[in-house]
Amino acid sequence: MSLLDPCDNIILITDSYKITHWKQYPPKTTRLYSYFESRGGRFDDTVFFGLQYILKRYLCGRVITDEKIAEAKEFCRKHFQRESLFNEDGWRHIVRKHDGRLPLRIRAVAEGTVIPTQNVLFTVENTDPAVPWITNWFETLLLQCWYPITVATLSRAQKVIIAQYMKETADSLDRVTIQLHDFGYRGVSSVEQAAIGGAAHLVNFIGTDTLAGIQLISKYYGEDMAGFSVPATEHSTMTAWAASENPDALFDGELRACEYMLKEFPDGIISVVSDSYDIYECCEKIWGQKLKDMVIERGRHASGNVLVIRPDSGEPIEVLPRILDILYEAFKADCTVNSKQYKVLPHYLRIIQGDGISIDSLRTILERIKQTGFSVENFVFGSGGSLLMRVHRDTNRCAFKCSYAEIDGKPVNVYKDPKTDPKKSSKKGLLCLEYNEETKKFITHEEQQNSDKRVQCRDLLHTVYENGVLLKEYTFQEIRDNAKVTVDGHRI
Repeated sequence: MSLLDPCDNIILITDSYKITHWKQYPPKTTRLYSYFESRGGRFDDTVFFGLQYILKRYLCGRVITDEKIAEAKEFCRKHFQRESLFNEDGWRHIVRKHDGRLPLRIRAVAEGTVIPTQNVLFTVENTDPAVPWITNWFETLLLQCWYPITVATLSRAQKVIIAQYMKETADSLDRVTIQLHDFGYRGVSSVEQAAIGGAAHLVNFIGTDTLAGIQLISKYYGEDMAGFSVPATEHSTMTAWAASENPDALFDGELRACEYMLKEFPDGIISVVSDSYDIYECCEKIWGQKLKDMVIERGRHASGNVLVIRPDSGEPIEVLPRILDILYEAFKADCTVNSKQYKVLPHYLRIIQGDGISIDSLRTILERIKQTGFSVENFVFGSGGSLLMRVHRDTNRCAFKCSYAEIDGKPVNVYKDPKTDPKKSSKKGLLCLEYNEETKKFITHEEQQNSDKRVQCRDLLHTVYENGVLLKEYTFQEIRDNAKVTVDGHRI
């Protein structure tokens, strides 16, 4: 096994202690059934996303071989410093009887579905009574679904906030899906995290600079191009024009840089960072005076030609109102007031705030913009580490628990109910998920193996994977449609 790629051997994508669990279940156990849920945390709902990626990336097809078994056996011998802890016979059985395909059945709710916490999202069970331990062997991998679920949930919660303020201050909600842009690639721990988190954000928005997320969606969800971006400057491309020890030359250098960007990108949207030295001076004297005619001419040439000014420092609730006033005064002739009596910059001029944007700051910033009398449609926001990194498994308390077993031919409820933390109690028995049309609520029904507790309902859990084969595949557009936000009867 290459130390550079720990994903080569699926047998070893688990926690150490699970390697010994096959020895710990009661004798004559033939079936284990577990489920995944969000037990409730920061958010009341969850956007279910990411299971399809995990299944296609790791679990589909012939994933167990004799070579991988031998490799894992030797690894475990060294790791535990003893023999006989690794279940070689069990894995050999999977190769012989199932040709290396995992005898598991996974049932899940449709990806993109928005479901209140404390409801089952997917279940896992063995399909071969000879290897019941395999159900929870893959808890480690499957539980990592918490990350795309949590990022998609966080992203959607910010979409709800933006949509609310757009409803209050704008004439149209058409821009909402571009108003939170993913800047998080450089701020995560790995390329795979960028891919998974970036894809999760794109469930709700279409703006991103995280190319890995687009590529993951293309490969595992079949959408050729799920995210879009625009030419944009960074400080190195701006300050290189003002490389001088003479402070008086800085303004001239920044002016030349801004002018060059307008000439080099005459069409479409371009974003220009404008705070390299003095954001207010740049907005007032460069954009609002020296290059004003160029900005106007570029904008009037085509409706899609937009200059997006990017501040990248300072306190947004202080900086943004002042910038708005400067730009409104400079371009007043082309500014408008919408039907809700909020001021709107010319169609060719917008602002992107990409510094300090999180779900905690977003509402405060939007409220401040509203208070100034400007429409939120003047803005796009960019979020990086706060979008893809400021989450963890307990953000929404995701858990994978066993709820049912068959031991010596008898059904057994399996659950925990810790006296010291009732919030960690788990569900019992076989589960199904129902949406009640009358109450308009989701409900998880427990103990469905018992005739006296079984309900007749349309179970929202569908078999998506069985015995190494993906049985149900969702397109990314289906996922986006499932996750849409409803505002005044409009789904966005």
